[in-house]
Amino acid sequence: EVQLVESGGGLVQAGGSLRLSCAASGFTFADYAIGWFRQAPGKEREGVSCISSSGGTIHYADSVKGRFTISRDNAKNTVYLQMNSLRPEGTAVYYCALTAVRIGVLNRDEYDYWGQGTQVTVSS
Repeated sequence: EVQLVESGGGLVQAGGSLRLSCAASGFTFADYAIGWFRQAPGKEREGVSCISSSGGTIHYADSVKGRFTISRDNAKNTVYLQMNSLRPEGTAVYYCALTAVRIGVLNRDEYDYWGQGTQVTVSS
């Protein structure tokens, strides 16, 4: 059974940092790209970042470029999202998801499995 479990969310002041983790199991982790998405109250789920199966191709949403860094450790079946210089508009539930598109894309329709999400709240 495919499982994706996010952790690392919390409450942080604007300008602060958090590191999210996505622990995966139930599939051959190194064969799949992983994406991070977020959904704020009343808004659609949007792509934040994704990383290819090998880790060699990475995409970021324009809104987080230069502040967020995605990485993966295939030995630990884990993907990380380092979030720096957080802004109040970054308050959302953050989800990781799995796609068979190996290079990774930020289109949520390409993702087949999702975690339960972790809440990130950025206070002003």
